[in-house]
Amino acid sequence: MAGTELETWLARVYTDPALRQRVLADPCAEAERAGLSSNASAELARLDTLGLELAARSFAHKRASKAKRRGVLQRLFTLLRR
Repeated sequence: MAGTELETWLARVYTDPALRQRVLADPCAEAERAGLSSNASAELARLDTLGLELAARSFAHKRASKAKRRGVLQRLFTLLRR
């Protein structure tokens, strides 16, 4: 797996709860399924699971906040166009 593919896969781990749960349950199997090298698989097995969960929650909160702000701005622009 190339560097950008690995980064894309890791981003999915942070944003996809189902994938994250599979990684937490069996990191080596998920690494193999993703096509990671044995070195990357070993690193994934040593992953800070608490840090992963905290980061995932933080990213989800940020995405929700951005979506909420976009909704407010869209309503404001709609009102201004009238």
